[in-house]
Amino acid sequence: MANFPDRLAPGAPYPLGATWDGLGTNFAVFSANATRIDLCLFDPAGRREVARLTLPEQTDEVWHGYLPGGRTGLIYGYRAYGPYEPQRGHRFNHHKLLLDPYARLTAGELRPSDAMFGYRVNSPRADLSFDRRDSAPGMLKAVVTSDTFHWADDRPPNIPWSDTVIYEAHVKGLSQLRPDLRPRERGTFAALADPAMIDHLRRLGITAVELMPIHAFVQDRYLLEKNLRNYWGYNTLSFFAIEPQYLSNGSVDEMKIAVRRLHAAGIEVILDVVYNHTAEGSELGPTLSFRGLDNASYYRLVPDSPRHHINDTGTGNTLNLSHPRVLQMVMDSLRYWVEEFHVDGFRFDLGVTLGREGTGFDPGSGFFDAVRQDPVLSRVKLISEPWDPGPGGYQLGQHPPGWAEWNDRFRDGIRRFWRADDSTRSDFAARLAGSSDLFDHRGRRPWASINFAACHDGFTLADTLSYAEKHNEANGEDNKDGSNDNQSSNWGVEGPTNDSAILQTRRQIQRAMLATVFLSQGTPMLLSGDEFGRTQNGNNNAYCQDNEISWLDWTRAEAPQGEALSAFVARLTALRHKHPILRCDRFLHGKNEPAPGLLDITWFDERGMVLSPDDWNNPQGRLLALRRAAREDNGSVTILTSFFNSTPDDHNFKLLEPHLPMRMLIDSADPAAPERDFEGEVPVRARSVVLTRSVLKKPS
Repeated sequence: MANFPDRLAPGAPYPLGATWDGLGTNFAVFSANATRIDLCLFDPAGRREVARLTLPEQTDEVWHGYLPGGRTGLIYGYRAYGPYEPQRGHRFNHHKLLLDPYARLTAGELRPSDAMFGYRVNSPRADLSFDRRDSAPGMLKAVVTSDTFHWADDRPPNIPWSDTVIYEAHVKGLSQLRPDLRPRERGTFAALADPAMIDHLRRLGITAVELMPIHAFVQDRYLLEKNLRNYWGYNTLSFFAIEPQYLSNGSVDEMKIAVRRLHAAGIEVILDVVYNHTAEGSELGPTLSFRGLDNASYYRLVPDSPRHHINDTGTGNTLNLSHPRVLQMVMDSLRYWVEEFHVDGFRFDLGVTLGREGTGFDPGSGFFDAVRQDPVLSRVKLISEPWDPGPGGYQLGQHPPGWAEWNDRFRDGIRRFWRADDSTRSDFAARLAGSSDLFDHRGRRPWASINFAACHDGFTLADTLSYAEKHNEANGEDNKDGSNDNQSSNWGVEGPTNDSAILQTRRQIQRAMLATVFLSQGTPMLLSGDEFGRTQNGNNNAYCQDNEISWLDWTRAEAPQGEALSAFVARLTALRHKHPILRCDRFLHGKNEPAPGLLDITWFDERGMVLSPDDWNNPQGRLLALRRAAREDNGSVTILTSFFNSTPDDHNFKLLEPHLPMRMLIDSADPAAPERDFEGEVPVRARSVVLTRSVLKKPS
């Protein structure tokens, strides 16, 4: 056991966190309202506290001290002293061990118990009471680390936004059931780095993997009591540490290896991050880190009742990004993942919360301004989930330039069109054209619209076509959780069926919806497993299903139907990569002529007629053709035409002038059919999509 000094040297207030310099470690932690902060050191097993040293200095509300001889691997935590006055927003309780907000690595496992709460859980005075039990035995601890990873010649792929194809995945669920991987590595970054996994992504034409939260998170006590677990991970406790279960060997280098190998394959890594709230919940939640260090600074509190937290996130608390030190923590965290782990971008959960000031959502908020001016962060991909449950919480299309946004109107619009709902053609066309009605302002580009048919939150694509109602009984909430509005249909039978006609319909629409995603302007996103028909058995809120309900079943990928669907997705991405018109980085409004009389974008129907206002407003309109034209460098004009038929009948589409020879590039009704040349009308079978190409050559 190391011999620690009786007191710490003053150290420095920057950088925050634990910083090893080869001779010792500097500790720095922010608290504006604490009266004292102690550094607690633990034995190598993290079970027994072996030293408690007071941080001797406070500079600009940062407490700091230097431990000579403090080495990497040292396990530590903090105890903060100050007023316990919930009515004023202060909840200091030095009996509770606190995780360093800047912890780079965690040790042990948080064991939920009443001792984790700053108040006596069963007291009649509730959170106004005070609990003196020591939480350290069951508390997660921080570990002093240093970065020694050798990145060699790793370079970010820097895929242009217009060329990006995103694959949303969960680190564990992606590989947990993959039989060709080592059992110990399944469900971890080691599996993500495996050549078999990377080869699958490359075959699909994926350019970016968007990983659901990988920050260390907390298991909800109420879920554990129901024999369930937090699977998704939107319950962050440490914004700088990797969730331990995703590391097969306990080393953060495992993630760095995965990033480096993905980069070598030309694939970017985007992290889904949760800076809108923490795992500590409401004022009735546990005291684990931020609450104990400075509740009144880290969280937004009700102005006239600071005992209570503002709950714009629906999780019990909201991080106070209006505070400069809290905003600094978020910015430091983001830069840490870019600079130390070489990640290529972020998807921000409940992004509206991050941009909400006292007057409501503001695209010029402190957070957005800080990111946009940052020399590191302004150059990576930035994606927002543009809604939250708070007031004025739906802000699709209202984020600042430089940001992309999840477009749920794309998802819902294409689901309704392919379900053959009335009055969907006009909205469907807007989504195909990059949702210019939402994004074409302030110089934004079509790539700002993240287009998807399904994502982790809701039905998978296959379940959208197999279930009319949600089936969340396994979540233990009497099927009351999850959305009731899924724009889904079972096409005759709820769930699995052997009816060949129903199965044929489902498969037809499945391919048609995938084709819609990849043939639309904007950035396509594919939910992992949708390429081979993944199902969650009708569960549209599988956040607590850390089991076969959520994990990808790779036997489906190996089945004939799964292999065929994956091959179809690969054809779609290949077409998108090959033809710039499909990923045009400018909005098209039919105002430019690549050739005389030929507009850059034109809409028509099966009659070969440009749609009139009455046609657009026809509630029965379920046939649509989209023609896009662009001049090539050699002076010729390429014309790509997409034909959409959501009716149960086959239709022939007549064409607009000029009538040119065509090449059929893909037909979702016959996904394996090779490309072929033809002239005349275009046959489009029921519930399917056809893409054709023509070339208008430059006059000699």
